[in-house]
Amino acid sequence: MDEILNITMLVTGVYERLGVSYLVGGSLASSLHGIPRATQDVDIVAEMTDAHVPAFVAALRGTFYLDEEAMRAAIRRRSSFNVIHLGSYFKADIFIPNGDEASRLEMERRQRFTLGGDPPRELIVASAEDTVAQKLFWFTLGDRVSDRQWSDAIGVLKVAADDLDFDYLHHVCALLGVENLLERARGEAGETR
Repeated sequence: MDEILNITMLVTGVYERLGVSYLVGGSLASSLHGIPRATQDVDIVAEMTDAHVPAFVAALRGTFYLDEEAMRAAIRRRSSFNVIHLGSYFKADIFIPNGDEASRLEMERRQRFTLGGDPPRELIVASAEDTVAQKLFWFTLGDRVSDRQWSDAIGVLKVAADDLDFDYLHHVCALLGVENLLERARGEAGETR
């Protein structure tokens, strides 16, 4: 997990230096909020613009495989691109937020997460609620067959249950069209509130 965090922080460190709002989501966020598991990539949501591309590429060139045109296309389409760490082949998927209410709320509610180490390091991650909602959303996009997405959502519900804002969680799940899955997941996690 240390290598994954170190590589992730290379990318997020560039965003911080450039003043780009970002958050780490996906399996890394669910591992931090819930039950840790191995992952081969990291999902980062970043409010990147074309103006950020040259400095982003310059900062990571030589350490990551980069496709500048794919970055610019993803920014135009409000979609995603990836960068791949050359030493480990660890992939960072970068998602450009699409501006909908769920994306806006996710960025507003992102949180600093303190990681161990000496000195301690910080990473900005999606809230536990947004992590659950996004995991359920991706579970739906994958035809509801991904055990990983489902297990990640259940793990966060189990571990973070006492700290979750269920009113907000229901709201964001409704925005993403997965409120029915939230009820099923809460039941499987043993969450009764």
